[in-house]
Amino acid sequence: WLIWFFMFWQDGNGKVSRVIRIGTRKSQLARIQTDSVAEKLKELYPDVHLEIGKNHQSLSRLCTIGEKSLFTKELENALERNEVDLVVHSLKDLPTTLPPGFTIGAVLKRENPHDAVVLHPSNAGKTLDTLPENSVIGTSSLRRAAQLKKRFPHLEFKDIRGNLNTRLKKLDEKNDFAAIILAAAGLRRMGWESRISQILEPEDCMYAVGQGALAVEVRARDADILEMVSILHDPDTVLRCIAERAFLKHLEGGCSVPVAVHTQVKDSQLYLTGAVYSLDGSDSLKETMQVSVTSLEKVDEQVQRVGVTANKIPGDVQDQAERLGVDLANLLLSKGAKEILTVARQLNDAR
Repeated sequence: WLIWFFMFWQDGNGKVSRVIRIGTRKSQLARIQTDSVAEKLKELYPDVHLEIGKNHQSLSRLCTIGEKSLFTKELENALERNEVDLVVHSLKDLPTTLPPGFTIGAVLKRENPHDAVVLHPSNAGKTLDTLPENSVIGTSSLRRAAQLKKRFPHLEFKDIRGNLNTRLKKLDEKNDFAAIILAAAGLRRMGWESRISQILEPEDCMYAVGQGALAVEVRARDADILEMVSILHDPDTVLRCIAERAFLKHLEGGCSVPVAVHTQVKDSQLYLTGAVYSLDGSDSLKETMQVSVTSLEKVDEQVQRVGVTANKIPGDVQDQAERLGVDLANLLLSKGAKEILTVARQLNDAR
């Protein structure tokens, strides 16, 4: 009965609205991302009353080990306890297998998924190529470091931790780093596009699985909420991200190993490039495959694929995208990807 009590709200004119509660982390970027999804829902469903992030002060605490998974777990706990109805995440933070009872009900149109170089003010006008020998570049990502070490051997790479605000402060206020590498999408959402000195193209640095896309996580049993958010799905982004997530899942990869992707939908073909790297980038495997994403069906049944439920997108093309990811992973595994990733994982665990 308490659940029903919270699900409706009466305004000053006596009008009763459905209440949808959205869970969020307290970081500035998380709030901006959540607000952007809330605004879209408000435009589509003006009669729905949205409440954001109430009673989630505890989510602001940081955990340096498994930080993403801690936040994700706390928000999922809130979902499970019916304290919130949906949660907005960066898709790259969500594991390829979600806990039972949860699903990704929407994957929104992808922002620029590439990585960006942010220079220390004293290096204005330079690029990674033109930075002096032994310049220190800050990144907490094994994927970025592995690719960039090989591509820019004259540079050094060191860990930098914290949210976007913290990392930029560390860059600007000290002289520890010549530059840092961040996701372009986060910088753009924060309104800090002017800080981007260089966008890294795929030949320099391919991106993380799901990077640049926002995901809305819901309870799988909530058919009405699932139906409500499904209108936010961007078909091309969904297909690209299903392929990427299937690739990562089949490789048994995660954030503890360097795995990178690049996807594109062009002329009804879905292209997936995937790669695995040793920690220092000296050993790598990279391949590209493609598949037709022309559908013979009209709609999909409610089937989860690598955690995503997209019932407005034909099931056959979703299957093709998932199969593409699995096939590319199998190709790399047949060439020795498992050995590269096992060594990378062991070395990373020992650090």
